[in-house]
Amino acid sequence: MHPLHPAKRFRFCPFCGGSHFEWEGRKSHLCADCGHRFFTNPAAAVIAVIENERGETLFVRRKYDPAKGMLDLPGGFVDCGERAEDALKREVLEEVGLHVTEAEFLMTLPNTYLYDGLLYYTTDLAFRCKVGDWSLLSAGDDAAECCLMPLSAVNPDDIGLDSIRRLVVLLQDGMAPDSVSGRISSE
Repeated sequence: MHPLHPAKRFRFCPFCGGSHFEWEGRKSHLCADCGHRFFTNPAAAVIAVIENERGETLFVRRKYDPAKGMLDLPGGFVDCGERAEDALKREVLEEVGLHVTEAEFLMTLPNTYLYDGLLYYTTDLAFRCKVGDWSLLSAGDDAAECCLMPLSAVNPDDIGLDSIRRLVVLLQDGMAPDSVSGRISSE
């Protein structure tokens, strides 16, 4: 288990403040003082794969840690009460100034996100997107810069987050959405 996993970091019950807050196994703590169970479930995040008319993919360079200065695809966390599709539109607008006009679901990818001394588990939902007016493209929010490049020219080692790296490698290997999404295997 990673030393920054919530099981290693959470010491007190968030309900009663009790110190008998024990990790039960894969996904929850149990407080022996008040009996409350606290689950550590993944957070939802969205990823946008956006190509221009020349077939170049839009990447951003991360402005902040984790992976500051590394390549990333536009995206981010889904807010409480927000649909993933709305989060996708909001995150693309905030990060690169573009309006998503169409989105096609590609796949999900499990990921971890180390932030401020705690390892967060995420389920990343990847979408292939079309956008409106490209003249609005500008780095904002968490993006230090926008980079348009052929997907084939991207070195996976230049990508800072594991799920983004796995997605890019799958797309570079020609994994079409039909060959990945919508299928449930017995693996």
